Amino acid sequence: MKNSTLLLAFALIALPFTVKAQDTPALPRIALTEAPKNNHVYELMGEFVGPITVGENKYEPLGIQIRPIGADRFEALQYSGGLPGQRTFDATEPVKLFGHRSGDFVVLSGGPWAIFVEKGHCLILDRHGKRVGRLDRIHRGSPTMGAKAPKGATVLFDGTNTDQFTTAKMTEEGLLMEGADTLPMFQDFDMHVEFRLPYMPNSDGQKRGNSGCYLQSRYEVQVLDSFAQVPVFNGCSALYRFKAPDLNMCYPPLQWQTYDIHFTSPRWGANGKKLRNGRITVWQNGVKTHDDVELPNKTGAGKPEEPNLLPHRFQNHSDPVRYRNIWVIDRGLAHAEFPVYPKKQAISKEKAVEQKKKAAVEKAKRKAEAQAKLEAAKKQAVTNDKKQAAEVEKRRADAGAQIMAAQKAAAESEKKQAEVRARLQAEINAKIAAEKKRVEELKKKATDAKAAAEASKNAAEATRKDAEAKQKAAAEKNNKPEEPKAS
Repeated sequence: MKNSTLLLAFALIALPFTVKAQDTPALPRIALTEAPKNNHVYELMGEFVGPITVGENKYEPLGIQIRPIGADRFEALQYSGGLPGQRTFDATEPVKLFGHRSGDFVVLSGGPWAIFVEKGHCLILDRHGKRVGRLDRIHRGSPTMGAKAPKGATVLFDGTNTDQFTTAKMTEEGLLMEGADTLPMFQDFDMHVEFRLPYMPNSDGQKRGNSGCYLQSRYEVQVLDSFAQVPVFNGCSALYRFKAPDLNMCYPPLQWQTYDIHFTSPRWGANGKKLRNGRITVWQNGVKTHDDVELPNKTGAGKPEEPNLLPHRFQNHSDPVRYRNIWVIDRGLAHAEFPVYPKKQAISKEKAVEQKKKAAVEKAKRKAEAQAKLEAAKKQAVTNDKKQAAEVEKRRADAGAQIMAAQKAAAESEKKQAEVRARLQAEINAKIAAEKKRVEELKKKATDAKAAAEASKNAAEATRKDAEAKQKAAAEKNNKPEEPKAS
């Protein structure tokens, strides 16, 4: 449980984050035509497919395409049912994932699981750290790869010369470089082309492995590193800026791919007016990406439509795209089944039996390994369930202890509050008694002062009356007539 939790926590660290464009330093342009050695970024790119658990003893295929986008960052698409073009592929909208490299692995997030991508496989964990499935790396090849030109076809390029082009260059390895215009011109035709995209991890969009097959210099079947991208109208196999492919069958860069193109030219009247639009069907890597699509006009930057024919060109967009094994069936001169699928080499009966036995042994071995993995998974699930139950019980006990501690703390808090209330009430009562005493003392002082004032008043009144009596007596004395003196 601890390891699973750590893995899940690490997966959460890989959640995508937004970086402003002006804060992202410009990355140097890389355009490799050969695989870099001992390069973890390159080694992590590719396709992975395998079963995932969707219920008890129930599994469904899942596909992952992952590509680098510079500065050790990656993005990926997660497909239900397997990879585009596989029999079980589910055409519903894929889930877009993001990740960042750590050493020799990448953690992808953005979907319902954490996906750990390594060189040879992917491990998928759910939110509880439980393993959901394992996807193995797969290297797919086109079923029309190496198809030989049928009888009556015109070989445009076989690696020996560029005689069938007006402008063209060839590498030392005998590959046709981008920027080549054909010498012959064709009206209705079937064309087989093999191409290889450069590895440009620091570039994106139209700057990542851009070229194109310009039919009659007017109608472009886009060539672009659109691996691990949703189909768009200017992506690989698109009828450039006119129609997106029905599904994206682009393989990783530096892996050879094929276009098989069935083209019918538009028809024109003697007055120069178009009578019928052109039509096109495209197979990329053996899977049909456009089915008899009508072309109402030229596509993108193609030459304007006119009755006259123009050469085909393999566009130079400054990216080192390479071509090989190019041939055309002019349907006005020859006819052959198309696309052409190379025949498997005949083998002896003894070798066939040997291969059948070997295949049976391998099948039994894979079945035994799958059964062992299933048993191990069941055992691990039981162990995980026990660990989870113990963890739940521990959490429950911890929660009970926390509740008891909280109750005890609440009781102590209530006791302290009661003591505080009692102390405050006592202080209030003391203050009230002191105030009452002070009031009584003030009342007594007032009464005493009043009595003193009354006594003072009475004394003053008595003094006044006494003075008045003395004055009256004096006055009376002064006003009394003298008595006659004796003779």
